[in-house]
Amino acid sequence: MNSIFLRLFVTAAVCFMGTLPVAAENNAQVTPLMKKDLPNYPGKEGLMISVEYGPGGSDPIHKHDANAFVYVLEGSIVMQVKGQKEVTLSPGETFYEGPSDIHLVSRNASKTKPAKFIVVLLKNKDAPVVIPVK
Repeated sequence: MNSIFLRLFVTAAVCFMGTLPVAAENNAQVTPLMKKDLPNYPGKEGLMISVEYGPGGSDPIHKHDANAFVYVLEGSIVMQVKGQKEVTLSPGETFYEGPSDIHLVSRNASKTKPAKFIVVLLKNKDAPVVIPVK
């Protein structure tokens, strides 16, 4: 199975079954925290997940087709969407991705310490959480 399709399958499974590693080679773990229909916005839902990157962990280039709000809890992460500069975020700092943004960089800033952050996604109901971009 192609690694991108495996990643999508695992991400979908996480949303329904609980904590699973997203991909062994990138040392990331995703835990769904809450999923809720948004009655004032028919066809939309909110999804809150916790993401943990082990030392040196990262995600491949992707998009979410959602409004994504990131809040760093522990460690430092490096984020970049296409057309913007790379930023390094520390605990208490935030990041935003729009539905059309391509997420070029998403990685732990440290090769020796883990990083943990919360992501709140406002998206179409039952749409995929992650869409790979080549």
